[in-house]
Amino acid sequence: MSAKSSISDEWRRQSPRRCLRAVFVLALAVVSFGATPGAAALDLGTKPPPIDLPDLKGVKVDLAALEGKVVLVDFWASWCGPCREEMPVLEALFEKYAADGLVIVGINIDRSAKKMNKFLESSPVSFRIVHDPKVKVASKYEPATMPSSYFIGRDGKLRHVHEGFRKKDAPDLEARLKTLLAQ
Repeated sequence: MSAKSSISDEWRRQSPRRCLRAVFVLALAVVSFGATPGAAALDLGTKPPPIDLPDLKGVKVDLAALEGKVVLVDFWASWCGPCREEMPVLEALFEKYAADGLVIVGINIDRSAKKMNKFLESSPVSFRIVHDPKVKVASKYEPATMPSSYFIGRDGKLRHVHEGFRKKDAPDLEARLKTLLAQ
């Protein structure tokens, strides 16, 4: 199994018509938000784009309201093998560090809520999950691969981006979170 599962790998397994529709939706979202394809999505040390979508409990995710906490925004999909490996690691980190100010927001990009929910049944988590079927948020962050994790410090600024996931990445993720939580 590869360390990274790209969005384009999944699209290759879809019908050409579905792929064209997905590319069109992503391109439309990029144009709608004034970004240019291939432009750097985010710079370290800057405030990341807002999420402004509700989580699965119906509560809007407002990054500005989370300042003072360490936030990990993780993009994932049900078809992503490395995402399946990463979810239990994120859940363990959340359980271990939530009391210290860690917030995890998992952003699912599946078009189908049914596929997302089936994934979550087999990999349950207690942190916040947002469904982004129209890639409104993903088009702002432009994750290069699934999963992609964005570490936001207590000051609300982006501090690190981690692309892909392998089990050997778990200690590094935890070390980065501990460093941010100690600040």
